[in-house]
Amino acid sequence: MFIEQGVNPENRFWRYLVGLALIFTASIVGQVPLLGAIFYETISKGKAYPLDNEQMMQFFEPNLTLFLILISFAFAMLGIVFVVRYWHKQTLLSVTTSRKEVDWGRVFFSFSIWAGFMIVSTLVMYFMSPDSLVFNFKPLPFAILVLIGVLLIPIQTSTEEYVFRGYLMQGFANLAKNKWVPLVVTSVVFGAMHLSNPEVSKMGNIIFVYYIGTGFFLGIITLMDEGMELALGFHAANNLIGALLVTSDWSAFQTHSVFKDISEPQAGIDIIMPVVIIYPILLYIFSRKYQWTNWKEKLSGKIEMQQDSNNH
Repeated sequence: MFIEQGVNPENRFWRYLVGLALIFTASIVGQVPLLGAIFYETISKGKAYPLDNEQMMQFFEPNLTLFLILISFAFAMLGIVFVVRYWHKQTLLSVTTSRKEVDWGRVFFSFSIWAGFMIVSTLVMYFMSPDSLVFNFKPLPFAILVLIGVLLIPIQTSTEEYVFRGYLMQGFANLAKNKWVPLVVTSVVFGAMHLSNPEVSKMGNIIFVYYIGTGFFLGIITLMDEGMELALGFHAANNLIGALLVTSDWSAFQTHSVFKDISEPQAGIDIIMPVVIIYPILLYIFSRKYQWTNWKEKLSGKIEMQQDSNNH
């Protein structure tokens, strides 16, 4: 069973707090190239130092900004590998899945189904609202974006999944000895992590319904499927296809995407719809395909303390 694989007498909760601090430190080290580039520009060219997230996102050319931001996640991922392997004495597989090896078919199925939905819905929006979504395609910048995105965005999304649906899910299981506390806490913290996103100031706190709802969706599919594969695929598709398809002056990522949203942002049905309609449909599709049963036990059952680490 996936969440139980990290539950053993040696894995006290304080060890996860220390591990989280180490992972965070690795991500800070990964921000050195971005900070170094900013200091170089301000000193050598006299540019004003960016004082907030919006100014920083517009400080460099979009592809360079994206590359420098994503580098920190590669360092964080190395931090996760180090903490899991040497601090907790677990294998990376044990915080990825309960299966004997990663099921890449699940990763690609989840990626494909969400990528397909995003592409179709974006095209529908473009043809229905040509005044708000304009064609923004520039071949060379877009090709560079594809290269950066394909190489680094899956690392960014996988880092977030390993922290929330893998590492912390098992960490809170050690603390609570049940499954519903890890699900609730990691989902809420995942949503709160997006507090600094520019979308929050533009749309208001209602957007946390989407962020926290997405956290719950990813947590549910991880617990029901006994592994992170579906969550890894979904999250990678969400950020990669999103970065390639649509950008705006107020989004978290400024990219040379195919389309640009020039409408005034407002929280409408499109914020609530994924949580109350689209995610339940996806849950139904996944549950049918992978024959999920015993929902109550998998999402809220008690966890017995293991006498060994149950590592593969």
